[in-house]
Amino acid sequence: QVQLVESGGGLVQPGSSLRLSCVVSGFTLDYFAIGWFRQAPGKEREGVSYISSKFTDSRTYYADSVKGRFTISRDNAKKTAYLQMNNLKPEDTAVYYCAALGWDPNDSSWSEKPEWDSGSWGQGTQVTVSS
Repeated sequence: QVQLVESGGGLVQPGSSLRLSCVVSGFTLDYFAIGWFRQAPGKEREGVSYISSKFTDSRTYYADSVKGRFTISRDNAKKTAYLQMNNLKPEDTAVYYCAALGWDPNDSSWSEKPEWDSGSWGQGTQVTVSS
């Protein structure tokens, strides 16, 4: 059974860092594309970052709003994908989700692919950035 479980969220001050984790089971982590998405209250879901499978060289993509501040990675031995978030801003406040996809949408519109809706998703972890 495919399962993804996020953790690592919390309440932090602007300028702080957090590392989100996404522990997966039921599939081989680097065989799949992993995306991090977020959704703030009253807003649409936003693709934050994405790492492709090893079959397309683990390419990474970032939303312009987080480029230079967030880093996506994965540890296959730990079956965990990460999202390192530095210099957090109040506008980063949202519920963050990880998702797995069985193919690699390697282009700048990766987050808009409708196939994500039928992919596997975690339950989300809340990130609140506030002073």
